[in-house]
Amino acid sequence: MRPGLLGLAVLLIALGGLGAAFAITSVKATGSYLAVARAVPQGTTLTADDLVTVQVAGGAGLTPVPADQQAQVVGKRALVSLVPGTLLARAQLTDKPLLTGGQQQVALGLRANQVPARRLLPGDHVILVGTPEKGAPAAVTRYEGTVIDMALDRTNATVYLALDAADVAAVVLLADADRIAVVLTSGK
Repeated sequence: MRPGLLGLAVLLIALGGLGAAFAITSVKATGSYLAVARAVPQGTTLTADDLVTVQVAGGAGLTPVPADQQAQVVGKRALVSLVPGTLLARAQLTDKPLLTGGQQQVALGLRANQVPARRLLPGDHVILVGTPEKGAPAAVTRYEGTVIDMALDRTNATVYLALDAADVAAVVLLADADRIAVVLTSGK
């Protein structure tokens, strides 16, 4: 037998052993984790239908939610928009209320063309501008709010907002008189 072929045989056996060891280690590191099954907008409450269980091998440095902890994450809200096919991480979720102390929720029924964006997302900051009555002196009032949710059809939009409790009555009266404009801002 030639020494070169013997060396090649030993090398191939060693590589085969290393490959088998790697395969066994990878199989042992496989786990069941939660992934996002469908788009979940920011601020939306997570349901079991939003999640799917996936098998992940390896994943060093990742911190996905194990599949057996699904009950602990269902009912929490998305801090960010969740994209289908991505692993779910606890840092993407919150159970903090959307309303803070001193705030109340109000729903504004608006025509679709009165909304400053196709879709306002939970957490978006808006300014509500009250316009004067026709024939009245030009006086403008402003109120700051945070979007909690939004429902939209072809012609109408309902925007759910968190407002300071002291501003709610004035905003409701302005909205009822169709004297309010919604302005999307970059933040407070």
